[in-house]
Amino acid sequence: MTNEHDLDNALRVAVELAEWASETIRGGDGGASGPVRQKAGPADIVTDTDEAVERHVRSVLRHEFPGWGIEGEEYGVEEGASDAPHWVIDPVDGTTNYAHGLGWCSFSLGLARPDGSPLLGLVADPWRGEVFTAVLGRGAHLNGVPIHAADHTTLTGHVFMTEWAAHAHWPGLDALMARLADRHCTVRVMGSTALSLVQVAAARAAAAAIGEFHPVDGLPALLIATEAGAVAVPQLPAYDTPLLLAAPGVAAEARELWHSTVTPPVPRP
Repeated sequence: MTNEHDLDNALRVAVELAEWASETIRGGDGGASGPVRQKAGPADIVTDTDEAVERHVRSVLRHEFPGWGIEGEEYGVEEGASDAPHWVIDPVDGTTNYAHGLGWCSFSLGLARPDGSPLLGLVADPWRGEVFTAVLGRGAHLNGVPIHAADHTTLTGHVFMTEWAAHAHWPGLDALMARLADRHCTVRVMGSTALSLVQVAAARAAAAAIGEFHPVDGLPALLIATEAGAVAVPQLPAYDTPLLLAAPGVAAEARELWHSTVTPPVPRP
């Protein structure tokens, strides 16, 4: 079981790792000039930096928190004690952007209970020097300063962030984008799930959605957004299922669009 001291220490280590990872991603110990290799296909790639960052982060976490589990984007799952929390790591979320020299990617690190619910979340933007953090029940912060979701009361005129499922649309996305366009709500697809989702926490986007939730890049951002006051639909998605985040004043409008396009009700028999 985790206590307040554990979470304080976990946050300290996470921030230190984010500083190191951000410097590494920017080119301190590597960069996008190295070889780019395919994983599952041409749109699923990995660089030396992805692997180097995850190896270092795993090494530090093993030393600092023995017995806690680790799940990472590049090196899979290391089981911890049955009642221990586990870390989730995405060393470079937005590898395609990174490999092509586009400055929109992130380092994502989170801590979850054995049941998968989040305890701590961190998302670092190496290019803008921003570190988003949250600990369950303590609010969300950007570079140590409290942040809150926007006070918008409509989606009209504001920004909605989303991401493809790798290179492809996900079921319902086209219909959702059409409904948002009807409302003059601008959609942005930037290329990093974690970084797109935390824009809701920073009040830069009114809402955000992804079609396939993966804890390694989605769980830290989910906690940061909800600790900033955003509404999550559902509160904790199952693996590979959709997630919607919305500022509280637009949550009802966003939820109606969401359920009518992405998650339509099952017809009655």
